[in-house]
Amino acid sequence: MTDQSAVKAALRAQHIETPSWAYGNSGTRFKVFAQEGVPRDAYEKVDDAATVHRFTGVAPTVALHIPWDRVDDYGDLARHAKERGIGLGAINPNVFQEDDYRLGSVCNPDEAVRRKALDHLLECVEIMNVTGSRDLSLWFADGTNYPGQDSVRARQERLSEALRTVRDRLSGDQRMLLEYKLFEPAFYTMDVPDWGTSYAHCVDLGDRAKVLVDTGHHAPGVNIEFIVAFLLHRDKLGGFHFNSRFYADDDLMVGAADPYQLFRIMVEIVLGGGLDASAGVAFMLDQCHNIEPKIPALIRSVLNVQEATAKALLVDQDALRAAQQNGDVLEANAALTDAFATDVRPLLAELREDMGIDPDPLSAYRRSGHFETIRDARAGGAAAGWGA
Repeated sequence: MTDQSAVKAALRAQHIETPSWAYGNSGTRFKVFAQEGVPRDAYEKVDDAATVHRFTGVAPTVALHIPWDRVDDYGDLARHAKERGIGLGAINPNVFQEDDYRLGSVCNPDEAVRRKALDHLLECVEIMNVTGSRDLSLWFADGTNYPGQDSVRARQERLSEALRTVRDRLSGDQRMLLEYKLFEPAFYTMDVPDWGTSYAHCVDLGDRAKVLVDTGHHAPGVNIEFIVAFLLHRDKLGGFHFNSRFYADDDLMVGAADPYQLFRIMVEIVLGGGLDASAGVAFMLDQCHNIEPKIPALIRSVLNVQEATAKALLVDQDALRAAQQNGDVLEANAALTDAFATDVRPLLAELREDMGIDPDPLSAYRRSGHFETIRDARAGGAAAGWGA
């Protein structure tokens, strides 16, 4: 049997970082759907992230995206966040939206474009120095659309050179997390298409580089929990960008498409010691809420991660190991399915009451009148967000 107090302690210690860009207007390739009450600048994004933390108790940081969250004084933004009860988390550079990056950023055949992209990455390291952020979250849209367009080997060499330069600029506990993506926007080759490519670069870079797993960046049928277990075992799992996808990188609420997959991922995290602070695994959301209200969607995502984690913590590990050792396939599988079938909402409600917050965060938010307040206060201003 699992010690309920130990489960609660682990859940209380888990931190889930929300992304600034999820609070702003976003959309598909065809349309950005504007919503009422969305933030108009980075300060208001911080305010919304603080609201999610206030109702969930486990979302104490917000990731920034540069230049979408560019401000004149990052120290002042950090102070603003602290006053709201949260901190500034991962810094996410943008080297994919400008015309110069048509053929790539750090992998571009043009040296001047590569230098521009590298300068931006180094700028983000300087921002980290001011905000106190630990993680530089790197995703590159670099790739090719046609065979022969560029040298695959040369692009890998350019990528390695840029990553080494960024690594050498890091200090203290700072580290770089290298994300990967199967396709999009490049459709012939992506320069970091999978976890193996990211892992190989991170091994070359040493202790300051780890792999970032985006749960929506895989081909259908890929066993993400195997990737998690492997990277955790090799001490190369830096963290997650949690989301769901039905066809491609939809960036939907985590757990929306396949909650059992999210549970299986968290089982490997628990079994591999990934919840321990010493493991350094960052639990981050990467989502774009196009048709659903922003703050409630992020609250729901935080709750989904919590629920999957709670179920993973309830797996009877002794029974699981005994069944595995005995070759009892059905009993081993039942150890997981029984935990997944457990209703953990009462346990989580007790935990929240222990933490002094409402046991039902979504209902509490709806009752609070917060949306009506920000809708009225932010009327008439230009919303800040992706594509807006």
